[in-house]
Amino acid sequence: MEQTTNSRRTFLKTSGQLLIGFNLFPLAFCQSKETENSVMKNYSGIPERPHIDSNLIDSWIRLDTDGHVTILTGKQELGQGIRTALMQIAADELDVDLGICHIINGDTGQTANEGYTAGSNSIEGSGKAIRQAAAEARLVLLKLASEKWGTDISKLQVKNGVIQGGPDQEISYWELLEGKYLEEKITGEAPIKDHKDHVHIGKAVPREDIRSLVRGEPHFVHDLRLPDMVHARVLHPPVYNAKLVSIDLDKIKDQEGILKIIEDGSFVAVIAKREFQAVKAWQQLKESTKWESPKLGPLLESLFENMKANANPPQMVEDSPGISGKINSSSKKIKAEYQRPYHMHASTGPSCAVAKWDDDYLTVWSPTQGVYPLQNSLADLFGLEKEKIRCIGMPGSGCYGHNGADDVSAEAALIAKHYPGKPVRLQWMREDEHQWEPYGSAMVIQLEAGMDENGKILAWDTHIWSDTHSTRPNGKAGHYVSARHLKDPFEFQKGGFSGGSYRNATPLYNIPDKRLQLYNYDGPLRTSALRGLGAYGNIFALESFMDELASEAGMDPIAFRIKNLKDDRAIAVLETLASKTGWDSKGKNPGNGYGVAFSKYKNSASFFAVLAEVEINKAERSFKLTKMTGVIDSGQCINPDGLKNQTEGGMVQSASWTLMESVQYDENGILSKDWNSYPIMRFKDVPEIEVHIINRPELPPMGAGEAAQGPVAAAIANAVFEGIGSRVRTLPITSDKIDWSKTN
Repeated sequence: MEQTTNSRRTFLKTSGQLLIGFNLFPLAFCQSKETENSVMKNYSGIPERPHIDSNLIDSWIRLDTDGHVTILTGKQELGQGIRTALMQIAADELDVDLGICHIINGDTGQTANEGYTAGSNSIEGSGKAIRQAAAEARLVLLKLASEKWGTDISKLQVKNGVIQGGPDQEISYWELLEGKYLEEKITGEAPIKDHKDHVHIGKAVPREDIRSLVRGEPHFVHDLRLPDMVHARVLHPPVYNAKLVSIDLDKIKDQEGILKIIEDGSFVAVIAKREFQAVKAWQQLKESTKWESPKLGPLLESLFENMKANANPPQMVEDSPGISGKINSSSKKIKAEYQRPYHMHASTGPSCAVAKWDDDYLTVWSPTQGVYPLQNSLADLFGLEKEKIRCIGMPGSGCYGHNGADDVSAEAALIAKHYPGKPVRLQWMREDEHQWEPYGSAMVIQLEAGMDENGKILAWDTHIWSDTHSTRPNGKAGHYVSARHLKDPFEFQKGGFSGGSYRNATPLYNIPDKRLQLYNYDGPLRTSALRGLGAYGNIFALESFMDELASEAGMDPIAFRIKNLKDDRAIAVLETLASKTGWDSKGKNPGNGYGVAFSKYKNSASFFAVLAEVEINKAERSFKLTKMTGVIDSGQCINPDGLKNQTEGGMVQSASWTLMESVQYDENGILSKDWNSYPIMRFKDVPEIEVHIINRPELPPMGAGEAAQGPVAAAIANAVFEGIGSRVRTLPITSDKIDWSKTN
């Protein structure tokens, strides 16, 4: 692949960019127009050049010759609507119409390194950076116009990118450049607009990606088709740490369309001209292969007890001396244990990626949540300089957390290395996705608390047993499963025992004495980041326990929570929930169960409160989730539709985890290989959902994507208890776990 040698001035003349702080860098790894299809339309017509320095304005904002604005972000669009929201932020600060804005996201050849798109921090982090860069770009342009006209900058106004001064003074951003180039860093001194002056922020701007999905247009990496592309399948082992004993290639190698069969240690893959040919060969390879397979353990029936018996010594996260005595001396005390099983990402579309080698240059089109971490890990896998790897982020079908996206990207690159010069498309089979993705860890949470006779909580003690919630392969090839199967394998070092396990385990409530201990556990299944990490299990336990305490105190669940809170915004979401749902008159559906829960995600992001309603059928010993109502406070709301989309999606996903999902396995491997053995919520099961937003435009925006996960689980559990009288503390909440003899 050749690198361009254009001079800086030539580049400026041909691209017409506002290059603030730009130093010429070879435009390596840029995709030619011939390789684009409709899936790549977001990149069409936008000049490409590698990112250099995140302190430079043009790392985030560029002005194009055709009168458009290009926004750049290292964050990935995972269906959360950040492309639209970030354009809204930039358009307001630049004083331009939203219709002239483009956005490029997640491309090591163009965008800044913003790590992983995780932890609900895209709007907080990337939004802040883009807002500052846009404000700085506007200020630089206003200064240019002020100098050109000799007019005080305070007398200038901007309308859709056109600066207006006196009666005959009008010039657009693009005309003002006159082929010049500017070099400016983000100083942080450019004034940010007052929220009262916003035109786009706070508006429900429709998302183009949803339009594409509804119309069935190409959108996902699965839809990408490049010239001369070939197809591949990987034959994964039947269970963790299995070794290849023998394989019969004779029936496969001469079949029509088969281009290559790769055998490297226990890593086996096939390349074919057409996808069905690859799938057919994969099936035959699967039937003719023998493995040496170790046994899995401990098994499900003893997992939770094994976690408590064989975990590492406790790590003291938060301590309060003498807490046991304070609990025991309380007039009311209670203790309970909650259990969460292994959960899948269960992505709707199996993981998929495309890779191409040109000499020593590698390009990967990937649904990864972090293009730069992927670049780092591929560099380690191939012993290659990072500058020779370009990772282009594309949407994946159901991508959140660390699913199979990084693994399939590495495997596509491994296969393409054996077949250079052609784009190689690799898609996992459904059983690959279910068996080999990293799961959300099983957890055990023990809680104990003491309170006074008035319902004031005095002391709270938390014990958590959990496997790691983070084995993302950031620079470590051994975190790719197939890298461990090679003839010269990469070592896997789990690590990752960190705050993810105890996320949201510390109550936000006003409790004088709190203690938190974490017991790290090396479990039988592969685990990593699943949406919310440990927050889902911890909030399920914490808010179920709050309900138990309220019951013990004989208090209304909302009133009890408010009594133990001092955060005004936390109180506001609960009071708003009560108002919107007619909490005091919830008896309008006699016999149904109603449950409430609340959290502030990570104790630093969005506030969320939810009411769940379940319909009880005592005769059939069954229940159904019929309605959920949520109230969310994410500070300044950029796009109300986007915020509701994220919150509703999180509520549905959490309800599915809570009511249906649990990874099943035995000593021979994973049993949950398809949608029958790992059921998820279907459309017929989805309850009515309402989401209400408390908009605080005067405050910074906060992350919202994972705010609903934990509270929904607890609200459902609390609703089941209220309606039936039986407390279920082990997820998923199914009828067989309910003591129906307690039904009134």
